[in-house]
Amino acid sequence: MTYQETLDFLFNALPMFQRVGASAFKKDLSNTHALCHHLGNPETKFKSVHVAGTNGKGSSSHAICSILMEAGFRVGLYTSPHLKSFTERIKINGEEIPEEEVVLFVDENKDFLEQLRPSFFEMTVGMAFWYFAKEEVDIAVIEVGMGGRLDSTNIIKPEVCLITNIGYDHMQFLGDTLEKIAGEKAGIIKEHTPVVISQRQVETKSVFEKISGEKNAPIYFAEDYFSISKLKDEELAVYEVKTQDASFKLELDLKGNYQQKNLAGILQSIAVLQQLGYRITQSHIIYGLAQIVKNTGLKGRWQMLGKDPWIICDTGHNEDGIRYITDQISQYSYQQLFMVIGMVNDKDVSKVLSLLPKEAEYIFCQANIPRAMPVEELYQKALKAGLKGQVEKDVNDAIALAKKKATKEDLIFIGGSTFVVAEIKEL
Repeated sequence: MTYQETLDFLFNALPMFQRVGASAFKKDLSNTHALCHHLGNPETKFKSVHVAGTNGKGSSSHAICSILMEAGFRVGLYTSPHLKSFTERIKINGEEIPEEEVVLFVDENKDFLEQLRPSFFEMTVGMAFWYFAKEEVDIAVIEVGMGGRLDSTNIIKPEVCLITNIGYDHMQFLGDTLEKIAGEKAGIIKEHTPVVISQRQVETKSVFEKISGEKNAPIYFAEDYFSISKLKDEELAVYEVKTQDASFKLELDLKGNYQQKNLAGILQSIAVLQQLGYRITQSHIIYGLAQIVKNTGLKGRWQMLGKDPWIICDTGHNEDGIRYITDQISQYSYQQLFMVIGMVNDKDVSKVLSLLPKEAEYIFCQANIPRAMPVEELYQKALKAGLKGQVEKDVNDAIALAKKKATKEDLIFIGGSTFVVAEIKEL
């Protein structure tokens, strides 16, 4: 099979939540166990860090990976969804899995895959574990796809688990309260395995304490160990970090304000690894956090695409993510704000739309995936929310229209869905 034929097999023959949504969701781990057993249980052949959460799990995963790379480890990184290329999902030391390895995996296992019929996500998890074991990584950072308890990644036995935060997202699968969602995310907590919680939340604290207690798992609420405040944005975002014993500054090349909520969890996860004997110094932390994008290739997190006018994109798409985005936009100086927005059709978007700035001029668009909300439907919902603008279905045509309308003193924001950001040509 050629690489393109292999991708066609992956995308067309197997259900894919990224494209179709609910029909791809599996409610047990039997397929993942069966596939990994067929592959020789590769998940048992490398150390790992497991990262879950509603927001921040992707950024935190990349940050931890970058620090471990600076410390000299050979680091696997599994994340989802991809933005531009399938191979973004599986990396070692920032290098994407070669296309020929993707072809090899499918060629070697095609008969079994056709017999088992795993979901797209189950199969990519198996591919990642197979590749990390084959390439003998020292440690892999594994991001949960959705939830935790029933997520395909949840067959590993990690060194430490990190849960970033709990918010309202994927409620049709994970539950309609923060407590229920936390219960699903807490499913990654393993027997006697340390778990770090980035943000202490009133509704979820007792859930994590109960489950960690049942598992005899040491629990660390990161805010008890690190106090984080953002000082300024320059070339890098500058933070002041205070511990019981010290105060110091750290710089991040991720400039979204929401990284302030992620940083304590990242630092505490590294502290746990240090306690377990991993040789990670303060300089590794400093350089790792300052070079996350360079080391790992992370895209789409408060990414600057242009100046005069400012053009910024971000993959934040749920209530918490949009709150941080609108707050950070308000800190910029501009004459007119243009919002190029598209969303998916399997979520209640009314709350997100209610959070968007009313004074902006909107250009509504539609990502080229089955899950995308039809742009006319989004437009009608937006009108009811008091937002004004027009429809330009194609993402890049919508961006071009915003650029045509904007002056050098304006700001253009592109987002509302990961899949809108994924289609930006300049990304």
